[in-house]
Amino acid sequence: MSSLGDAAQNRQPVIQCDSVYKIFGENAKKLLQSSKGNVDAKVFQEAGCIVGVNNASFEVHKGQMLVVMGLSGSGKSTLLRCISRLTDATAGNIFIDGEDLLAMSNKKLIELRRNKMGMVFQSFALLPHRTVLENIAFPLQIKGSSTQDSMKRAKDMVDLVGLDGRENYFPRELSGGQQQRVGIARSLAVEPDIWFLDEPFSALDPLIRKEMQDEFLRLQGVLNKTILFVTHDFDEALRLADRIAIMKEGVIEQLDTPANIVLSPATEYVRKFTEDVPREKVLKIESVMDPIDSSEELSDLKVSKDALIETVAEAVLSEQKPVAVTDANNNVVGAVHPSKVIHVLFGGKAEKNI
Repeated sequence: MSSLGDAAQNRQPVIQCDSVYKIFGENAKKLLQSSKGNVDAKVFQEAGCIVGVNNASFEVHKGQMLVVMGLSGSGKSTLLRCISRLTDATAGNIFIDGEDLLAMSNKKLIELRRNKMGMVFQSFALLPHRTVLENIAFPLQIKGSSTQDSMKRAKDMVDLVGLDGRENYFPRELSGGQQQRVGIARSLAVEPDIWFLDEPFSALDPLIRKEMQDEFLRLQGVLNKTILFVTHDFDEALRLADRIAIMKEGVIEQLDTPANIVLSPATEYVRKFTEDVPREKVLKIESVMDPIDSSEELSDLKVSKDALIETVAEAVLSEQKPVAVTDANNNVVGAVHPSKVIHVLFGGKAEKNI
């Protein structure tokens, strides 16, 4: 059994932001103080300041993936840069594993970035005259690893991201998707606890992008990192996120699970963002299952309560009888009726015709 100390450790968020502001401009701090935290982007703009992040507060716990999304200029990349302290926040508090990020010395900050943080950006920023293996080993050598150790670790990362056989290629000999894999491998080589990804797949064509998302989900299943992932692509956010934060003009309009964002948008802006999203893309089987009825005979098919309806709808609708729903331990926890799936896919009207 875990000690109380372990339990407290698990409850402590890996990333915690309290009322974080980032305002660009000469009088930013003075204006913010006089506004007492009630920042109107237009008023600040007239005073010569640009509001990047406006009163952001949230937590990310160990192993969670928070996807921050919004249109261009919404503040999502600025927020990520504040949390990695590539940019200094104008006001507020940011804690990493309970430590005050904004109070850290440069030396402590460099140590934190080298040992705890991994970063992947839209531009791959690979070193053109170094091979794949040398690119991946580079951050380890900066940390002081021997050439032999860093090359061995780099080879492990090459295998992890599926580039076996290409370790001696130069970046110019790789496709965009392969270059992105090198960038991901390089950031993972230092075994970061926290992984920052800023639009990492947006430069890729749709097919490679989907492959990279699949690869990313596989890696997360293996590595269980704490992740802040920035994108402007809502489908990408739905596929990847445990929770989604939608930003507009520096404000987090809503931070919630993908299903709640789609089914219960908090603002008109979020509603417009989500109105065309098919419900089966975000609803899990758990949300439409019924309690087990002992008088009811179930089909031989079993589906996980965590499966998205979209992924199992065809199989469920092929069955004549209700389908058993199982938990992570393969225990039957409910049953799903085909009529419920039809209702999600086609709306209430179709259900009445069954």
